[in-house]
This record gives sequence, C-alpha cells and structure tokens, in this order.
Amino acid sequence: MFEIAGYQVTYDDVKDRKDDWYAQWTMTMEQNEEWKKWGMDYLKRVFRWNKTLCEREMGMVSLMWGLKFSDFDK
Repeated sequence: MFEIAGYQVTYDDVKDRKDDWYAQWTMTMEQNEEWKKWGMDYLKRVFRWNKTLCEREMGMVSLMWGLKFSDFDK
C-alpha cells in the first residue's frame, strides 16, 4: 500500500507504533483502486478465492487499515 501511494515506508516501520501513523500519509482514490486490484490478485493466487470474495475482503481491509484519501471530495 505504501509503495503504491509513493512512500518509502515498510510494515516494520509502523507495526509497533501506537500513535495515529495512518493519518500521516494519504493516497488518491486511483492509488487505492490500484492497491485493491493488487490485493485481489494476491488473494486469488494464494487462497484461490473467487472475485466476489476478494472484492469484499479488500474492501474491508481498505476500510479498516487503508490510508486516508487525499482526493475524496472530487
């Protein structure tokens, strides 16, 4: 997610942080769609889930752990 949004941040950089690290970075809605597509392809390949299940799972992952949108008002 960070790579697609253009940041040089890794999971290890944020995994133990207790502050609001997720509010420090943003992504565009287009970048979010690219990230969800990447995640769906990953879930299909690894777990062999169908498209509907992958879409639902990535929607929930984006809602719970995704970066906030910088262009949501557009």
